[in-house]
Amino acid sequence: MPRSSTRFATRLVIFGSLTILLLSAAFPIRSTAQSSAFSSLNGAFTGAAEEWDVPRDLLVAIAYAETHFDDHDGQPSVDNGFGLMHLVDNPRAQTLPLAAKLLSMPVERLKTDSQENIRGGAAVLRSYADTHNISDSERQNAAAWYRAVAAYSQAEDPRVAREYADEVYRLLNVGIQGTSPTGETIVVQPQVVEPIKGKDSGMISAQAQSLDYAEALWVPAHSTNYMVAKREGDYPIKYIVIHTTQGTYSSAVNWFHIDHGSYGPTSAHYVIRSRDGEITQTVRDKDIAYHAGNWTYNTQSIGIEHEGWVSDPKTWYTDAMYKSSAALARSIAKRYGIPLDRSHIIGHSEVPGATHTDPGPGWNWTYYMQLVQQAAPQPNAPAPTPPALAHKTYIPFVQGAAVWSIIIDNTATAQFTASGNWDEATYNAQRYGADYRVASPQAVTDTAWFRANIPAGGLYDISIWYPSSAAYNPATPFVIKTATGNQVVRVNQQADGGRWINLGRFTLSTGDDTVVGVSRWSSEPGYVIADAVRIVQSAAN
Repeated sequence: MPRSSTRFATRLVIFGSLTILLLSAAFPIRSTAQSSAFSSLNGAFTGAAEEWDVPRDLLVAIAYAETHFDDHDGQPSVDNGFGLMHLVDNPRAQTLPLAAKLLSMPVERLKTDSQENIRGGAAVLRSYADTHNISDSERQNAAAWYRAVAAYSQAEDPRVAREYADEVYRLLNVGIQGTSPTGETIVVQPQVVEPIKGKDSGMISAQAQSLDYAEALWVPAHSTNYMVAKREGDYPIKYIVIHTTQGTYSSAVNWFHIDHGSYGPTSAHYVIRSRDGEITQTVRDKDIAYHAGNWTYNTQSIGIEHEGWVSDPKTWYTDAMYKSSAALARSIAKRYGIPLDRSHIIGHSEVPGATHTDPGPGWNWTYYMQLVQQAAPQPNAPAPTPPALAHKTYIPFVQGAAVWSIIIDNTATAQFTASGNWDEATYNAQRYGADYRVASPQAVTDTAWFRANIPAGGLYDISIWYPSSAAYNPATPFVIKTATGNQVVRVNQQADGGRWINLGRFTLSTGDDTVVGVSRWSSEPGYVIADAVRIVQSAAN
């Protein structure tokens, strides 16, 4: 994470101290007798949701988006945020004192008591719902809470607030299965929730694209958080510095976007999201971001932030993020002639004089540098733990050094087979090719298969293409026939349609056989779709 003389990386506060006083008068304070006297987090989420009339699954989704259910042993984040709900108290955001006011509870208890922290998050979320005039009847509908969720992000830029709210609702749609540090499993089943976004065009407008890296979005940092320059005329660009945000993707983007006043400037050139590798650029390559804590390295480097926590690498450092970051680093290195080695691609902790530990010992440098260099893996170098359902790997396709590849459309009669229960359809414009196949979900063995002649046994990247719709299945089973047996990856076909979606890297056997299937065996409502499959031989073979 970038360093400044006094460093925070947070969301913009929506309610200041005066607003807190007004809120405490406007909203009824729940009795402490209603305190969540639950020993489990599941009980705390249920109790807080009932107490504050907040949808339970929505509350859980916010907690997962913020912290992955990790309270970090009561230690504050870099923006002085605490607990599963990440209640913050700093000059720019004050949800912690707001929660304390609404609960009539000491701030210190909210910092360390996970159950009360969840209650505090529910109270703050409910206060935003009341501010946005969500009625009693509407409060039962999670879709009506979109603006309240966006407000919970504390983001100044409406695009960042939208990004945050969209991520929370995405989690509701794909489902969540997370584990707390104490081993408690917390689940949200996949569900169809189409948020009501309102008429504010600023909340639903598309984000601009980066001018330096086409795959990135653009949310500019505040002018006080970087220095305008003309690199490489002013300074050579010799390094790429890898950071960890110690917070969420949206909070980092937002913190760079606002003026920190007397708390000092901080920024980075790029921020990468954990679950899918989405990238936002906040400072142009030619300009100097304040990220390294060393002026020479600031002037001679590009800083890349990665969403997550140094102490929790297994859930935040996803394969999608590694691959997206590696592609970005490779592009930067090519533009500025930076050698692809560990002397020039370094962690924040390796900057001379650094006081920070990111990206930490959990960052897989061996794997990352293999991706950057597009090199074969070294023996005994483990790849990152595959993400869970709620962290499905959505990555951009990079042909790179691929040896062999094939695209199989459902119209390929010799390579696609399906029973008469799979109807042809053409009305969804997001389809690949002329049409796609659609079938109703049912607990039957009726799989549509894509066949390929695999040239050699080894690792292959498998991607799928499908049109998306709210009428489609949120948990469509895709079956991959690997060398060691079938593997199933469930995909939310209500979202992310009209592009290649990477299912992961699998070991396939040589020969002509069915490789990828789309099963109808789903307990969720909504049509299952079979459209097109892409198989790419990995350069890691």
